[in-house]
Amino acid sequence: LRRMKPVIVVHGGAGRIFKEREEGCRAGVVRAALRGYSVLKRGGSAVDAVEEAVRSMEDDPHFNAGCGSVLNEKGEVEMDAIIMDGKNLDSGAVSAVKCIANPIKLARLVMEKTKHMLLTDHGAHLFAQAMGIPEIPGEKLITERSRERWKKNLEPDSNPEEFQKDLGTVGAVAIDSEGNVACATSTGGLSNKMIGRVGDTACIGSGGYADNHSGATSTTGHGESIMKVVLARLILHHMEQGMSPEVAADTALDYMKTRVGGLGGVIVVNKAGEWAARFSTKQMSWATVKDDNLHYGIYAGEKHIKSVDEALASEREGF
Repeated sequence: LRRMKPVIVVHGGAGRIFKEREEGCRAGVVRAALRGYSVLKRGGSAVDAVEEAVRSMEDDPHFNAGCGSVLNEKGEVEMDAIIMDGKNLDSGAVSAVKCIANPIKLARLVMEKTKHMLLTDHGAHLFAQAMGIPEIPGEKLITERSRERWKKNLEPDSNPEEFQKDLGTVGAVAIDSEGNVACATSTGGLSNKMIGRVGDTACIGSGGYADNHSGATSTTGHGESIMKVVLARLILHHMEQGMSPEVAADTALDYMKTRVGGLGGVIVVNKAGEWAARFSTKQMSWATVKDDNLHYGIYAGEKHIKSVDEALASEREGF
C-alpha cells in the first residue's frame, strides 16, 4: 500500500469577520489544523484528526460552534454537527442539541455506537446521557457577544439577515497516511433562528461528505442555500468528473450563487491529497497543513506559509 502524505484542512466559517476578531480567528484555525495534523503524524486516522480539529474550534469562543454558538429566537443555544468516514461512507450527526460542550464528539458516537446516522434534540440528549457525556449548563456555552447580538436582533427595526453575513460554522477535512478521507462540521446555526431550525450542517451531502473514491469536503455559509444544491456532494461530483479541488469548489460555489443567490465557503481534499479552501463570501478563516508546512488566511488571495515547527513554537509562546 502506497503511504499517503497526510493532509488536514480546517475552516472557521465563511462570512464577514470583524477586524477585532481577525487575530483570534486566525490563531484558532491554525491551532485546530496543528492539532489535527499531530494526530495524523502519530499515525492516527483521518476521522480522529477531523474530530480533534473541530473539537478545538468548538472550545474556542471565537467560533459559532460549541462555546460561542449564536442564540435562537428564545435565547438558547441549539447546535448541529456531522462527521463522516470516507472508507465505508459511515456517518453520524446530531441536530438541535443543547447543554453539551462538543457536539462533534456526540456525532462520532452516533456513527460508531448506533445503527443510525442522525439523532435530534431530546433523543440526542438521552443518547449523550447513556454514553456518559457530561451535561453542562446552557449558559456556559453563551458568550457576551452572542447575547449582545441576540438582543440587537430582537429590536423592532433590526435585520437579523444583516447579522447572518458573519455566519460561522467550523469544519475539517483530512486524508491520513493510509489514504482514508474524512470530514467533520459543527455549528450553532443562524442567529435568532426559529426553535428547532436545522441547517445544512447535520445533513449528509450538504454540510459535509467524504468518500475515499473522490475526497472529502466541509461547507460553511447560508445553510438553506447549501441544502438546496447539496453543496458538499456537488463538489465531489465535480471532482469525479476530473476537476481539481479548487475548480470543483469554485464551480459549485458559483452555481449556488447564480442558482439560489447563496454565499458560502468550502474546504476540500481529494484522494491524491490535493487541497483547496475557497469562498464566495468576503472572508473565511482557514488553515491547512501538508508536507510539514502550514498555510492559512482569511481574505481572498491571502496565504501565509510557515513551517510546522515554527508554527508550533509560536503556538507555545501564545500566537
